[in-house]
Amino acid sequence: MRYADGPRPRLFGHRGASGELPENTLPAFAAALEAGADRLELDVHRTADGEIVVFHDPTLDRTTSGRGLLAAHSLAELSRFDAGHHHVMPDGSMPHRGRDFRIPRLAEVLEAFPGVPVNIEIKPDDDRAIEGTLAVLDGAKARERTLLAAEQVALLQRIRAAAPEVLTGFAAEEVIAFMMAGNTPEYRAPGFALQVPPSFQGMPVVTAEFVARAHALGVEVHVWTINDAAEAEALLALGVDGIMSDFPGRIARLLGR
Repeated sequence: MRYADGPRPRLFGHRGASGELPENTLPAFAAALEAGADRLELDVHRTADGEIVVFHDPTLDRTTSGRGLLAAHSLAELSRFDAGHHHVMPDGSMPHRGRDFRIPRLAEVLEAFPGVPVNIEIKPDDDRAIEGTLAVLDGAKARERTLLAAEQVALLQRIRAAAPEVLTGFAAEEVIAFMMAGNTPEYRAPGFALQVPPSFQGMPVVTAEFVARAHALGVEVHVWTINDAAEAEALLALGVDGIMSDFPGRIARLLGR
């Protein structure tokens, strides 16, 4: 399935079902899809030996039993770390420590979930990470089912130059430019989807006007990270096209999936 195919609203497992299982791991992705998500949101980094792995932070400390920069470790070294070491459940328990959760390669994720659309944020500002990610996508014949994202505009522009046929999101600077442009007729949207929080520093981002302007430009609006069904319902009433959730099962029940 191509990324733009499928029903709306789109439901993303944000780093998988990361509220229930260690984030960005194969079990978390499988659980998200089983709970009703129709696509996966994930992040990638490049290892010291050139592998593209699925992981959010530049450092290992927050989620794993490892320490220091991910990019300083080889894939073999990363495989020895427990990716569930610090995962905390809503009740405060840590049942996944020592249960063999591992940092997966991007190629493993694409192979494990063939045909599932994926939202990939390239984290390092590194052309080798762009090249490596595209090589993995090509190996899995997955470019059509992928949206590539990056926070920094310079990085995202290089991604677009390297893969002009792949859908992209908006960098943070581009989101601001969209909001500032108003109804300026000269404005041209640089990406396929605005992927934004509902508010930022107490100021609403996703409003009826925001969604209507995006739709007038042919741009989708995906909102993160929504774990409350009532908040999701209010956003869906505004016409948003996608919800990213750590607990996709909660949103799936709201959608009747």
